[in-house]
Amino acid sequence: MHPGRRPQKFRFSFSWIYIILIFCIIWMFFNQGGANPQKIEWDDVKTMVQAGDVKEIVFVRNDFEGRVTIRPDRLEKYADKFGGNVPQKSPHFIFLVSGSFNAEEMFGQLNDALPEADRFKVVIENNNKVWGSMLEWLLFPLLLILMWVFMFRGMNRTVGGGGGAGGIFNVGKSTGKLAEKDSIKVTFKDVAGLDGAKEEVMEIVDFLKNPQKYTALGGKIPKGALLVGPPGTGKTLLAKAVAGEANVPFFSISGSDFVEMFVGVGASRVRDLFRQAKEKAPCIVFIDEIDAVGRARSKNVGFSSNDERENTLNQLLTEMDGFDSNSGVIILAATNRADILDKALLRAGRFDRQIHVDLPDLNERTAIFKVHLKGLKLAPDFDVEFLAKHTPGFSGADIANVCNEAALTAARRNKVNIDKQDFLDAVDRIIGGLERKNKIITPAEKKSIAYHEAGHATVSWLLPNANPLFKVTIVPRGQALGAAWYLPEERQLETKEQMFDQMCSLIGGRTAEEIINGQPSTGALNDLERLTKMAYAMVVYYGMSDKIGSVSYFDSTGSRGYEIGKPYSEKTAELIDSEVKALVERIHEKTREILLANKPKFIELAELLLEKEVIFAEDMERIFGPRTAAADGAVEENEDGASHEAGASGVAGEDTPSEVAEGKDEGQEG
Repeated sequence: MHPGRRPQKFRFSFSWIYIILIFCIIWMFFNQGGANPQKIEWDDVKTMVQAGDVKEIVFVRNDFEGRVTIRPDRLEKYADKFGGNVPQKSPHFIFLVSGSFNAEEMFGQLNDALPEADRFKVVIENNNKVWGSMLEWLLFPLLLILMWVFMFRGMNRTVGGGGGAGGIFNVGKSTGKLAEKDSIKVTFKDVAGLDGAKEEVMEIVDFLKNPQKYTALGGKIPKGALLVGPPGTGKTLLAKAVAGEANVPFFSISGSDFVEMFVGVGASRVRDLFRQAKEKAPCIVFIDEIDAVGRARSKNVGFSSNDERENTLNQLLTEMDGFDSNSGVIILAATNRADILDKALLRAGRFDRQIHVDLPDLNERTAIFKVHLKGLKLAPDFDVEFLAKHTPGFSGADIANVCNEAALTAARRNKVNIDKQDFLDAVDRIIGGLERKNKIITPAEKKSIAYHEAGHATVSWLLPNANPLFKVTIVPRGQALGAAWYLPEERQLETKEQMFDQMCSLIGGRTAEEIINGQPSTGALNDLERLTKMAYAMVVYYGMSDKIGSVSYFDSTGSRGYEIGKPYSEKTAELIDSEVKALVERIHEKTREILLANKPKFIELAELLLEKEVIFAEDMERIFGPRTAAADGAVEENEDGASHEAGASGVAGEDTPSEVAEGKDEGQEG
């Protein structure tokens, strides 16, 4: 034994019972004797005895069974009874008799009639294998009991494991995880970016640290705060930092943990969670993904026969602001779908404030990169701000993934440190997928892809309000056969001109194919989908149509989610369709004019793309000259109603943050 090491104590495990049971079953199957005796009648036994062939007879009195063993030198005589195979183990034959059979008298008479050399041995006994019989009878019930216990142990882990011992009988206990105040090491220093959100939650920390400061003036501590924002923006990390800063116990639970298949379990767990929280007050209760249990009740009518979610929500509403007070318990919740939450959950007195955790801007991305770059071996001349500029629209989780992927990329290339190119390749791989250089593409398809991407690049470069181009490639990635990468400006508002230019850039690939090939292909599917959505958004949502007027049919509350009818008449619907079609035609015509006016340079760009497969903004500047900056000046209106600015029409779009971050064309899909 190693000196200083304590001897390990033997601990009984439930698995030993299964091992013992397996050995018992094996023993039963393999301890059946091994012999295969043939059944015969008593008259046959007497004939064998009279012939002097029997060596021994064992008679089991309580089973009325006799077991006959033949002399070894006489076994060949009875080979036909065994199918030609002479058995080596005894007994060889068995016979059954009635209860009136007198074994001592019968065997004695047979032995007396035989010569001394042919007499057989007689053994008379009772069957005393009690344990074997009991095991045979108890085996099946024992298997059922063990299976039942095993099922309950599984339910203890999955259903009631978080509530302590008791398994299924403790299913109503809360599954929330408690982190004591001394065990939470996360503070606001560990949360990069989110400056606006941190300012708001700092008030909650001050409430928990100095409650008398506010209650002395007659104020009441807020009941709860709802963290709202896109996935991966750090809502959970921010809530944990609040608990670390306030130095109070922290209960964390997911919204889906309340909803179970058993009736009443969710409400019971809510009651138990708040009971534990009151005992630990002051404390913080964090409910992640609260939309799993807090969905608006009106939206479930007629679509679900299960009221368990509603019962759980009712109990949650009662606990947060019911008859009993929860002094010292602050509820934090996180969701990225605040629009579907029940209005009663969002009212003042329950979630008193909503804290929006948005995607980080340039400065916040720089701070987040500095946090995740700790521990990575970077090149000496590494520029963090350059990387932050090339990841617009990335969340904190995306940035963490980029840093990890860059480290893996550098390791695959056997580098001693991570440089800028590794990070750029990591961004490309995360957004576009893995390169598929071995994908079979015909020369005609490759040419069409090159002109398609060159069309996007040309239009976006010549229109001042389109997203600035960074890179164009015809190397297949993921499902895309080609991609144009942009670095969009981080603007909060988009004008009609900006949206118009952006839509021209979207249709540039399809228009280029029409000019070069004389017909379009299926490669512009994604472009047309985004173009159509943006066109309808301009007309239906943003009120950017003269004929429709300053009217918006957008439903921010989601209350019309299950309505079958539209909020406008059929006549208005026809007018909307005609306006969208006219807008798309103007965009298409404007894009065609731009490409035809710059056709020699556009073709030169496509040929360069076919040669190099990847080109950058420097190549675009060499061919087309410096890019025209977007002007903030006046806007001219021509006769057809399209907006123009310095001879170039404007755009934009209803791109989601992910689409803006990608800035790529996934359209080359056939």
